[in-house]
Amino acid sequence: MRFCETALAGVIRVVPEPQRDERGAFVRLHCPLEFDGAGFPFAPTQTSLSRNPILGTLRGLHYHPAPDGEVKLVRAVRGCIFDVALDLRPQSSTFLQWIAAELSAENMLALLIPEGVAHGFLTLEPDTDVLYQISPLFSPARSSGVRWNDPAFDIRWPFEPALMSQRDASYPTFKPGEQLPS
Repeated sequence: MRFCETALAGVIRVVPEPQRDERGAFVRLHCPLEFDGAGFPFAPTQTSLSRNPILGTLRGLHYHPAPDGEVKLVRAVRGCIFDVALDLRPQSSTFLQWIAAELSAENMLALLIPEGVAHGFLTLEPDTDVLYQISPLFSPARSSGVRWNDPAFDIRWPFEPALMSQRDASYPTFKPGEQLPS
């Protein structure tokens, strides 16, 4: 696999290198030795699946403030998503900037999202499944988020969501200079 830096500090595009033959393909999705060797140590402690039957489902933008910050390796294993990472680390050179990538079962790409970076996605196809590998263990009491369409971030989603949770729709507007939950 190849590890490609993105325009967002610390967010890495993980490009698999499938081995193909007459049977199809075999691809390694995570190997701690390869991640360590590339300078991105990551040992997930939890694997989760998000099942999304409806085209236009939006999830996010979620993050866990310190000291419960999460590192996530995210990929679509069925269907396709517009995946967004938003830098919420005040000390970062890319603070309040975002990137997006199209992750699909077909392209097998993944994003490695560091602590302090919010994550969300919009399904581009019906019946889309998203696999998360996460470290440390999820702490529901510490889960937080920012509004998906907040003008402070100016994220250019490909279209309006058809479905999202009430929680995701009700995150408050971010005000420059305000302290994010910690």
